[in-house]
Amino acid sequence: MDKTLLKGLLVLEAIADQGGESITIQALATQLGLTKSNAHRTLQTLAYAGYAVRDETTGNYRSTLKLFELGAKQLTRLDVRRFAGPTMRQLAETAQETIHLSILDSDTVIYIDKIDSPQPVRAYSVVGGRAPAHCVATGKVLLAFQTEDYLDRHLRELKGSTPATITDRAALRTELARIARCGYAVNRGEWRETVGGVAAPIFDGLGTVVAAIGISGPLERLGQKRIKVLIPDVLRAGREISRALGYRRPYFGGDE
Repeated sequence: MDKTLLKGLLVLEAIADQGGESITIQALATQLGLTKSNAHRTLQTLAYAGYAVRDETTGNYRSTLKLFELGAKQLTRLDVRRFAGPTMRQLAETAQETIHLSILDSDTVIYIDKIDSPQPVRAYSVVGGRAPAHCVATGKVLLAFQTEDYLDRHLRELKGSTPATITDRAALRTELARIARCGYAVNRGEWRETVGGVAAPIFDGLGTVVAAIGISGPLERLGQKRIKVLIPDVLRAGREISRALGYRRPYFGGDE
């Protein structure tokens, strides 16, 4: 592990151990065996990233809730896979296509689970694989529920993968607004020319979108009519997994 990263993690752990109380730079340096200047530089970096805050009166530092939120997000990701399994299998049986469970990482999606289609010709992907978020259905549905600040930071350049890829930022914002209203996203050959899909969001108990569930397959099978048939199924799947994670607010497509 990089020494700078390790040092930062040790400092984070030390200030988090204070239970919300502040700590002096000297006390932190002594505890971790660092020089005072070294500890100070590391704290300034953590403060800039939002993990620590400086008390302007005392000059001491304390941890912020961002560290807690980061840990909570990781736990939720683990829960998503555990709770999504039965619903993914049911959706795979209904759709007879590849089912993906995806999370957002910067401007890409990561496939954290999948069920392959039984069809001989199917969408190819691997667990742990990535795709540009603005090019795939699960990615677009995840982007649709991010803040304006997030979109500004991570979608500065929209690279085209196929002629169907949305590369204009204004057009993408319009598409994301539509997705946020209706609750589902469609991929029309925007990542791979011959592959399409439809996806719905998964919310946790706090109402935060933490993952997306999607159906992928060859466009020759997932045309407009077939996608229209599958929309209620993928919305039902998103709703069921969200409920399992503690989400109790109204979901798209009505509640059952």
